[in-house]
Amino acid sequence: MESRLAHALTVVVALILAPGAAVAADEDLSVNARLLQSARNNDPPGLARALKSGASPNARNRLGETALLIALRRNDVAMVQTMLDAGTDVNIAALNGVTPLMAAAYNGQRAIVEILLARGADLAAVDRLEKNAMTYAAGEGHTDVVLLFLAKGVDPNAVYHNDLTALMWAAGNGRADTVKALLAAGARPALKDNRGKTALDMAREGNHAEVVALLQNA
Repeated sequence: MESRLAHALTVVVALILAPGAAVAADEDLSVNARLLQSARNNDPPGLARALKSGASPNARNRLGETALLIALRRNDVAMVQTMLDAGTDVNIAALNGVTPLMAAAYNGQRAIVEILLARGADLAAVDRLEKNAMTYAAGEGHTDVVLLFLAKGVDPNAVYHNDLTALMWAAGNGRADTVKALLAAGARPALKDNRGKTALDMAREGNHAEVVALLQNA
């Protein structure tokens, strides 16, 4: 019995070490799995091969992420463009509710945000944290993305989860340039969240002196 087990282990080790074993193992993966693996491993040629072999551009991993969303999370613009050209549905969210537009807004990828919007990305979508593309862009201080959303018709005084506004998200994170842009667009600093706090209160709590000054003079 022991000799048979030893023989079996020897065969397995030999197969693992044999030339081409890694290739064979890769070929055992489904074409969709290879697509997602290539996105995760930052492998553009592998991504292209998987698509050419018939992988679905809307394939998702166990977290519900498409290759497009994985590439956006990695801030890999070239791979993002590949998946957009392949026809990925721009509104497919991961299990946590994050959409490609939210990921691009969070990363400050204005050009990609514009492409996603042109392809029908939903500006109003929210994730499991009840955040959306505007709150991510404002909170991260991506003023050019915030300005793009405003140009697309987003209300600068829109109230989001917990009665927070984009101005509050920007102020609480010390994003002075974004605060300036929102104020210029008509954002009202007197609005309060569900705790009764204003954007100025949040800036003070975060010790963001420049933002405090901006809001005091608004």
